[in-house]
Amino acid sequence: MDAVFPRARKYSFLLILILINESFVYSQSVFSGKEALFTTPRQYVAKFTNAAPLIDGKIDDPAWQNAVWTEDFKDIEGDSKPIPTWNTRAKMTWTAEGLYIAAELLDPHVWAYLKNHDDIVFYDNDFEVFIDPDNDTHRYYEIEVNAANTIFDLFMPKPYRNNSGAMFAYNTPGMKTAVSIQGTLNNPSDTDKGWTVEMFIPFMAVTMGNVAKVPSDGELWRMGFSRVAWDVEVKDGKYVKLKGANGRNLPEHNWVWSPQGLINMHYPERWGYLYFSKADTGKPQAQYTIPYSEIQKKHLWLVYYRQKEYFQKNRLYAKELKDLGIAETEFKVDGKDNKLRMEATSRQFMVYISGDEITYSVNDEGLVQVSKAR
Repeated sequence: MDAVFPRARKYSFLLILILINESFVYSQSVFSGKEALFTTPRQYVAKFTNAAPLIDGKIDDPAWQNAVWTEDFKDIEGDSKPIPTWNTRAKMTWTAEGLYIAAELLDPHVWAYLKNHDDIVFYDNDFEVFIDPDNDTHRYYEIEVNAANTIFDLFMPKPYRNNSGAMFAYNTPGMKTAVSIQGTLNNPSDTDKGWTVEMFIPFMAVTMGNVAKVPSDGELWRMGFSRVAWDVEVKDGKYVKLKGANGRNLPEHNWVWSPQGLINMHYPERWGYLYFSKADTGKPQAQYTIPYSEIQKKHLWLVYYRQKEYFQKNRLYAKELKDLGIAETEFKVDGKDNKLRMEATSRQFMVYISGDEITYSVNDEGLVQVSKAR
């Protein structure tokens, strides 16, 4: 058969190559101009432990020895910005009761002046945690801590961008935190190494309902870590923020585990992926892959971002995808057939992507939902 149909085999092979190449070119070009918002978020596998670490701010318990560090933090906008001045990294583990987080923040001058619970802690240098357990960008939690172990914790019904207000009255029930300073706090006369922080966040504290949602083996949450760092000088024995020519404080630095692509932590779809593993802590670190659905959802977010831009310009939403510059509605995502469609009025929209028997959607408030074919 090879001798009889060599040309047919050759053309079939070339056709496959062309189709693969066209799919690759499409996937690359469709996000053109917004590449920073579609980089792959970082991932972390938290291993289960039967011996919970003591929350004392010191990262020396056996449970932490079995947990790997995250990658070093980067600028919130990504690789296009300078590498952070001082290194930051974190690690995680968990028990049946809750999630444990440890972080190391190098800093030659450790300072913190806010002392009251729910002070706006990011007005000091701080470490911040963002948690979206169900990966729908709504109903998520933010916890901030400074080097004085002052906590600012809040609940977000939905992101600020979707006309939401934060619930400052939320006080993470059962949470424990501790800070250890490698140096001295608020002393400009010496040079410090930095500070470390430990947190225990009960699953009940980040559960909607009356029964704690304990992750299953392999379950995925969305997590964000951020470090706020201000440029300061010393005046009268105190650290004081540097000001610009306009008399205002210079903008803070935002150093994060998984870059957002813009200066805004409240884009939950850009946070990192946290996988829960019940593998024996004596075994090598378990590995997980980003779900196929997360790759599909990129196309939903592209429509969402373009719709928001369209609304800013026209004060109404586009009625059709072509009005947003999206001509292709049927295409391949990682070699699988997918279909994109949108329902829209001038004030609302819902965009869907369907592949196999599952459909994912994002609405004008950024809420992610899933449905299965009947």
